[in-house]
This record gives sequence, structure tokens and C-alpha cells, in this order.
Amino acid sequence: MSDLVDAQLVPPATVVLVSGGSRGLGLAIVTDLLGRGLKVAAFARTVTPELEKLAAEHPDRVHVGSVDVTDQQASQAFVKEVEQRLGPIDGIVNNAAVGQDSLHVHTSTDGIARIIETNLTAPLQLTRFVVRRMFAKGLKGRIVNITSICAQRGFPGLVAYSATKGGMDAATRSLARELGGRVLANAVAPGFFASEMSAVLGQTQLDQIVRRTPTGHLTEPEEVVPVVRMLLCEQTNINGQVIVVDGAASI
Repeated sequence: MSDLVDAQLVPPATVVLVSGGSRGLGLAIVTDLLGRGLKVAAFARTVTPELEKLAAEHPDRVHVGSVDVTDQQASQAFVKEVEQRLGPIDGIVNNAAVGQDSLHVHTSTDGIARIIETNLTAPLQLTRFVVRRMFAKGLKGRIVNITSICAQRGFPGLVAYSATKGGMDAATRSLARELGGRVLANAVAPGFFASEMSAVLGQTQLDQIVRRTPTGHLTEPEEVVPVVRMLLCEQTNINGQVIVVDGAASI
């Protein structure tokens, strides 16, 4: 019986692809995974000096590129580069996203389309491409989608953004079912960071969020990173879940 159980386990990820890995939470995830000995490929529209520094310090374990996640051809080419440089990808973190800074009635049609393409369509396409290649190589793997508390609570000025994050939460649950345990799919939904993305709320609303948060502060990337690492590397039997990291602000 124990042999059967062992055969069904999804091993820890060894080569992880991180979208939007150049700054903020994405960069923190890349840095943490490198510190745990994993090989990491990271891309973003702009490769920051911080990401370039990591690549220079770990030339055998890091591959970076300037890629727009909405450019499907470029994203797929990057995946193939990673496989040549680091080996087959068995973990993916969908972190790349754009925010929103307008009420829905004032958001242009092009603006809505850009948010949906970046935050929902592109990660679904990238995940499909990577998982196909995992299966073609006989691999098992891990998927971690970075979503948001906005998918579960309403906030003005974030209608399209919230819709995309809710879509990724729903996709996570269906992926977990569809992939049949060969790939574990989970989402991490952080609360608001003190960042440019949360600036749309304004200081008054951010202060209100802090006041109703039992832990008394906005979410920090360092508080999210251990959860992402666990979902990529540990044997937890967690699958199809959305894990909220917001200090109980949403309760």
C-alpha cells in the first residue's frame, strides 16, 4: 500500500517558471526559491537590475528574459529556452498582472481588454503550454496562481481586476480536477500590499483595511513567499485551494 501511495505523490518542483518576476512579490519568490536550491526562470516586460543581479550570481540556476506575458509567441519561445538552459519545467507561478486605477464606468473598453488579457487569458495560455510539455515528458508538476483578496471581497475601482482574479481562482479549482493529481494546482490570494497596485484605493481606504486587520498591517511579500514555497515544494495534499494571506482582514 505504501508503494502505491508513494507512486501517486507529486514530487517537489525543481525548475520553476515565474512570470512577473522582476520586482515586488515576483522577485521575492524568485529569490526565495533560489535560496532553497531550485532552478528558476523569471520573465517580465522589463528585467530589473535586481533580477539581472540574481542571474549573474547564479548563472547555472537562473534564466531571465524580457517578455510580455500577453505575447504568446515570445512566452512560448522563452519556455523552450528555459528547457534548454535549466531542464524541463515542473513548476509554474503565474504572478504577472496589471492593476486598475479607475471606476468601472470610467474604464475604457481597451483598458478592460488589457486587464483581462494580461491577468486571465495570458496565464491560462501559458499554463496550458507548460502543462502540455510536462505531460509530453512524462512529468508531474505544480501550479501556483497568484490571485488576490479582490476576488473574494468588493473594492471600488477594481472591477475588471477583481473579475480576472476571480477567474483565476475558479480556473485553479477546475485545473485541480482536470489534471487528476498529476499536477497540483493551487492559488495564493494576498491581501493588499503597500505598493503601486494598491494606490488606487487611496490612503483613507488603506487605513481602514489596516484598522480592520487583526494583525494590524498590510500584507508583506515576505509573508506570502513561504506559502508559495510550500505549494511548490512540500508534500501537503493541498490541491485546488485558494489560500488567503491577509491577516484575517477579509473575515
